[in-house]
Amino acid sequence: MSENGTLRRGRPGYDQQGILDVAVAAFIQYGYDATSMGVLADRLGLSKSAIYHHFASKDEILDRALDTALGALEGVLERADAAHGRAADRLDQVLRGAVHVLVDKLPYVTLLLRVRGNTEVERRALARRRAFDKRVTTLVSEAQAEGSLRSDIDVRIVERLLFGMINSIVEWYRPGGAEDADRLADDVIAIALDGLRMPTSNRVDELLG
Repeated sequence: MSENGTLRRGRPGYDQQGILDVAVAAFIQYGYDATSMGVLADRLGLSKSAIYHHFASKDEILDRALDTALGALEGVLERADAAHGRAADRLDQVLRGAVHVLVDKLPYVTLLLRVRGNTEVERRALARRRAFDKRVTTLVSEAQAEGSLRSDIDVRIVERLLFGMINSIVEWYRPGGAEDADRLADDVIAIALDGLRMPTSNRVDELLG
């Protein structure tokens, strides 16, 4: 810092996480392709060499940002798998966990949802997203097979509708609003999942044949 408190250019004034947060905001505002290292340097008040002190390239920044979102979502699935129990309960846990990830890492998930596969980094991220979606689809299928969810709706449509609702939260959710992540997750489950649950009487009838 200089005597007047301003940041001296060319000296790292942010740690990696600080640079990452600012870069993600810039990627969302301008688009990844339109955000040059020069734009990031201006936004950070650093020289480009100071950014390169932390990241080798703009692609590495994007890779780290997307991994932040994907790693958190994959962690939700891993915890649900470790819980065992009914598939419907694990699906409930995944959906609630996904809402929490979206709220906790809103800019990172927003960036992930805007990836279109224009670079190798983006294509790897999309592959991980597809793998995540496939695992959730399998979980929905298991819940249908155990009689916990309606089976008259195609499993792929169920998965897309569930995450279509969750992903839409990035368009309107504002941190510090009236609902915290727990309440928001309750609302999502009530609207999205409860309508798919098999009525108790129907499940008993099916089990009795």
